[in-house]
Amino acid sequence: MNDVTIHKFGGSCLRDSSDIELIAKIIKSQRCKTVIVVSALWGATDRLLRAANEPRYATRLVSDLRKQHLRFSPKINESIFSEKFNNVFLGIEKSLFNLSKNPHNDVDVNTLLAAGERLSALVVANELRKQGLDTHPVGSEDIGICLDGSNTASSVDIEKSIQTLDKTAFVGIPVITGWFGEGKDGKLALLSRGGSDHSAAAIARILDAKKLILWKDVDGVLSINPRWGVNTKPIPYLGYDEARELSRLDAPVIHHTTVIPVKDIGIPIEIRNLHSAFETNAPTVIGPNIIESNQLKAIGCMRSIAKITAEVGDYTNQSKILGQILILLDQENITCWSVESSPSKIDIVVSQQQLQTVESIIGKKLHISNVEFYSCLISFIGTNNKQVIDQRLSNINSREMELTYLNSTSLSVQYIANTEDIKKLMKSLSQIVFKKSSA
Repeated sequence: MNDVTIHKFGGSCLRDSSDIELIAKIIKSQRCKTVIVVSALWGATDRLLRAANEPRYATRLVSDLRKQHLRFSPKINESIFSEKFNNVFLGIEKSLFNLSKNPHNDVDVNTLLAAGERLSALVVANELRKQGLDTHPVGSEDIGICLDGSNTASSVDIEKSIQTLDKTAFVGIPVITGWFGEGKDGKLALLSRGGSDHSAAAIARILDAKKLILWKDVDGVLSINPRWGVNTKPIPYLGYDEARELSRLDAPVIHHTTVIPVKDIGIPIEIRNLHSAFETNAPTVIGPNIIESNQLKAIGCMRSIAKITAEVGDYTNQSKILGQILILLDQENITCWSVESSPSKIDIVVSQQQLQTVESIIGKKLHISNVEFYSCLISFIGTNNKQVIDQRLSNINSREMELTYLNSTSLSVQYIANTEDIKKLMKSLSQIVFKKSSA
């Protein structure tokens, strides 16, 4: 099925019925096999989460969700999907009832949260059928999409999904639910929030698709996140690892696990704006790494960083102890932005949000002697030329904006900083590192 294109529509592209006209126009323009993957409608997952955590809110949930989806797809309750539509709401009511008695039942929580994607697939399929398209809603777990975990998972199990995939579901234009699938225990399992991009990439890999298009409400991936008050242009091309590092920092255009399923076989990912003209070239294309380009493409910034220093008493087993710590941190999905070791100590840099968990893991193996706090981690992505970056930074280094070198990879140079005004820092950095230079 390598002539297939996967189109993923996130919640930001599913706000109201007017978005369907744009989606229909896009799908009708396709000249190859098309598969659609959807997130829940805008705000639906937040409502479901709130109901799962606050039982008093649950009484309004069914009514609110029904109204929202009927506004998106009027008369779906009178369509060929009416029975499925009503059954999803019956499932929501059953889950809410069960949760009122046992608030920590994972099966009911997952069933409740997955309802957002199920309803989305139904209303999108129904509306596109009105536009003359042969669409039909498909549940991920019903066609053999398996996750690498039980209850929750970090990724789709690609190999198992290839074996269990129900290819008969791919007649016409399937509208597949993102974000969940069948867990290792045979029950419904969820990915982390934002994981429907990963779902779409996994389906692209499973079907050996020609490309994956992620439809958003932004024009590609920008060089600097607009949250910092800096206006930058979309990055025309990002390598898989460049895109992943940027998304792990503060560029939430794509989920950081999105590239993993397609990286090894080179399926390109296009980032397009649903509300912009459909042009030949996407604002941003993500594909194979081109390390030798050594071209600065983006500046990523992560708030609130901590540097943990632990004393090494058993020098002979230092490597073994560090390896055990890193394995445990990885199992908790904790990113170590820098790891340095010497005969007497180990330094590990992580997000302050994960500090308590990290201290607990390290503290069981080593004595923590110091924890330093920094306002942010800055990553210059697309180059590993520290000398060039340092030369440009010398123009802005001051007491207010001092950057301390942290680490280099094949595709980035990273620094940590302490500043009371991150926006001011990012504006200064953008003016210097993106200026035209022969360096």
